[in-house]
This record gives sequence, structure tokens and C-alpha cells, in this order.
Amino acid sequence: MEAKTTFEKIKSTLWKAAGTFRGTIDAANYKDFVLAMLFLKYLDDTHEEQVQNLHNKYGDNEIRIERAKARLPFVLSEDERFKTLYEKRFDVKIGEIINFALRGIEDSNTELHGVFRSIDFNSETMLGNPQQKNTKLRTLLEDFEPLDLMPSHIETTVGKEPADIIGDAYEYMIGEFAAEAGKKAGSFFTPTMVSELMARLTKPRNDEAIYDPTCGSASLLIRTAKQADVKKVAIYGQEMNGSSWSMARMNLFIHDIHGANIAWGDSLSNPLHLDSDGNLKQFDVIVANMPFSQDKWAEGFNPGAAQENAADSKKKFTMTASLDPYHRFDWGVPPASKGDWAFLLHMIHSLKNNGRMAAVVPHGVLFRGASEGRIRQTVIEKNLLDAVIGLPANLFFGTSIPACILVFKKNRATDDVLFIDASGKDSDGNLRYKKDKNQNKLEEKDIQAILDTYFARKDVDKFARKASFEEIKGNEFNLNIPRYVDTFEEEELIDIEEVQGNIDRIKGELVTVEAKMAEYLKELGL
Repeated sequence: MEAKTTFEKIKSTLWKAAGTFRGTIDAANYKDFVLAMLFLKYLDDTHEEQVQNLHNKYGDNEIRIERAKARLPFVLSEDERFKTLYEKRFDVKIGEIINFALRGIEDSNTELHGVFRSIDFNSETMLGNPQQKNTKLRTLLEDFEPLDLMPSHIETTVGKEPADIIGDAYEYMIGEFAAEAGKKAGSFFTPTMVSELMARLTKPRNDEAIYDPTCGSASLLIRTAKQADVKKVAIYGQEMNGSSWSMARMNLFIHDIHGANIAWGDSLSNPLHLDSDGNLKQFDVIVANMPFSQDKWAEGFNPGAAQENAADSKKKFTMTASLDPYHRFDWGVPPASKGDWAFLLHMIHSLKNNGRMAAVVPHGVLFRGASEGRIRQTVIEKNLLDAVIGLPANLFFGTSIPACILVFKKNRATDDVLFIDASGKDSDGNLRYKKDKNQNKLEEKDIQAILDTYFARKDVDKFARKASFEEIKGNEFNLNIPRYVDTFEEEELIDIEEVQGNIDRIKGELVTVEAKMAEYLKELGL
């Protein structure tokens, strides 16, 4: 019996494929080619096994087999198969042939419509001149050819399905690409353990609707949905970047999550999840790792440059609440250069009456003044903020600054706010995170400590504290965590006499050394 395909085998193939591009194309770009090829191999092998099962079931009855093929989750023609592309790998038009196959898959499968639209396997800009391009594509096909992704040939672990193993490998590689892509990575991937923390903070239940307005590759959405039965929750997302939108669609499909509604567009100027009356759709759970302090976030509201004269055309655009038909900015319009509260207001206004949400934000959201201060005050006065959780620095791809998670709830039973500082050390002096070479990481014990404290809603010395509405009001609605959680460590008392004695001793030693040095210099005639 042939050995089954393991998670490590899939990872190894992905790394090999990445090596085909590394050094010539940025990871932020070549990830699209590698992940799309993995997806194509997955489709081909899965479809082949499904067809084999039909032949086993119906024998030589071709009519019944063809009817049953039409009812499979997806269809592939011979020209659209990975196997066919591999056989044509030496064709000088291999880039065009791959593109044609991908478009055919989109046209034949409604659920996959548009999923490859941002990927061009015939791009000389990305892949080099025809010879370089063809060599890379041939090598890429050869990298994936030995990989067997038939579901029955995947080695699973306890509680995992074959789709979970392939999906986990897909997400693992997104994370690795994010690590290589640096600053460009924050737009498509949230570190796994941060996603896990946010998922468990919001605790989705069956029959609830989950939404991420800046969903990237959908990793955060998937992890949140898995807190419940993924087959029994409704999943919604929106993503502005075409490459990330494609990754999200593939990620969900590989995880065997079907029926998710992932829209492509700007959630602020063009929210695409609306109810039957044209209002913002409401969700039970919202999670987001939104762009930090996005500049020019309101440009999508600009009615355009159709001005009556040249003087008007130079007039600077100013965002006003009246430009938003959904009234998200009636509590205040965030500054043009920092879109953090714009996204938060969008999410708050998309939350059901008993909904809860968790969003990653930079610390400036907690204390910046002017319009942001007024918005923050209104949100607190309306009793929507449930907790502020400070995270360690250097946790996220693309930025080393510390961030925090804000948890919001509607119809809260209390008006206090819980502050947690998870950026330092515990009572035993151990870090509340793992220091790594390039990036800090949260471990399971770190996450559990935060969750235990959050759900118990208790004060913990130098870690967590509940602050009353009156106290926050007294602080002029400034939410800076050190104002509420005292993490100050007393230093040992200094013995001034001992220090002075050491200084005198060092001075004496210095006089002796200088005298010796003068003797040596004299002997050398210097």
C-alpha cells in the first residue's frame, strides 16, 4: 500500500514551489502562483476520485455516470485538469494554456466564478521574458506533479478531515508568505494565535452570521467559524485587494466551506452586504484585523473631479457625515489620515442588537483626541465597549508596533470596561508571549490566561482591572491601558554609601592604571 500524503509532504511541496520563484519575484506576488497551482492540483485530484467513485458505483453505465457527474460539487473538463497542463508543460504557450484552463474552471463552476481573475500565468512583467516564464511554469508544474491530494490518500489526525489537512497546509503557507512579504503582508494574514484569541473571545454559535469587513485571505473568518459548526453558520466577508480576495475564496473552498459570501470592494465607501431594504446587513459576530491608521480612507466617498472650473478642481476633498448614506459617521468623522475609527464605526453599525465584535487596532485609537476623542466618548457613553486587551509588540506582520484588541458588545449588562495588559510578564516574571527571532508569538497558555480573565471579568494584579464608567469619564475617555492597569515594577533600593565607595575605589584603580600607562609610554619614547 502506498504511503499516504501527510501535512509535512504538502508543506514540503509548497516550499519547493516557492523556491522556484524565490529571488526573482517578491513573496507578496509569487504566493498567488504557488497557491493557485496548489488549488488546481486539489481540484484535479478531488474530481478524479469523485469520478472514480461513480465508476465503482455504476460500473459501465455511462449514462448514469454522466448524469451523476453533473451533480458533483464542481466539474472539470480535460483541458482544465492539472494532469493535462502537466503533459503540456513544454509548450511555448504554457502560460496562455494555464490561463485558458483557469478561466474555463470559473465559467463552468458558479461558486468559483472570478476566483482566478487577479492571477496571470502569462505575465512577462511578473514572470520574465518568454524563456524565463516558460521555465518557471514548467518547473512549477513539475513541483506539484508528485503530490497526491486525493481525499482518501490524505493522512488525517484525530478530529480532522482530509479538507482540514489540505486547508491547514494552505493557511500555513499563507503565513510563511506573509513572513517573507514583510510590510505587504498585513493586508492578507492575521497571525494564527491572534485569530484563535479573537475567535474564542467572540464565541460564535450555530445559526449565527459571522462577518469580517477586511477579511484578507479569510483565515480569521475560518478560525472564527470553526468555534461553531462551520456547516451551520453563515459566513460573510469583504476584501478590497483582488489577490487577497482570490486567496480567501480558495481558502474557504479547500476547507470544504461552501456558501460563504465574500465580496470584492471597499467596505467603507461601497459596503456590499446589505439587507433587502438597502441598509447595512446586521451580524451576530464581527471580527477584523483592519488596516492600521489607513490614510485617505474616505477617498471613495469623493464624488469625483467633475468640477465647474479649475479653481474648484484644486479644492481639497473633505469627508462629511452626510456623504455616507448608511449614517455610520453621525457620531463623528474620523481624520482623513487615520481610518481606524471609520472601520470600527462600520462594524458597530453592522452589529445585531445582541452582537459582539473583536477588532485589532493600534494603540493610538485609545487616546488620540479631536474627532477620534469625540467618537470614542460617544461609543463609551452608549455602553458598547466591553474590553481593551493590550498585546505584545512585534506580533503582526508588517509592523513591530504593539497593538490591542477592542471587544464591543451591544446590550451589555454592565457599564464597566475590562482592561487587560498581556504585553509584559506574569506574576512569576515570565513573559506572556514567546520571543522569537523575527516575530513574537502568543502560545496557548498565553491565550488561555487572557480568556480566563476576560470571561471571569476579574481584577488580576499587574494584568487586568475593571474600570467604571465614572473613572473612564474622569480620565476624559482616554483608554490608554497604563492608566488602568498598573504594571510598574519596584526597583531595589540603592545603597548610596556602597555606590559612593565603589566610585572611589574605581577612581583609585584608574589613577594606578594611568601611572602605569605613563611609564610604558616613557619607555617607548612617546
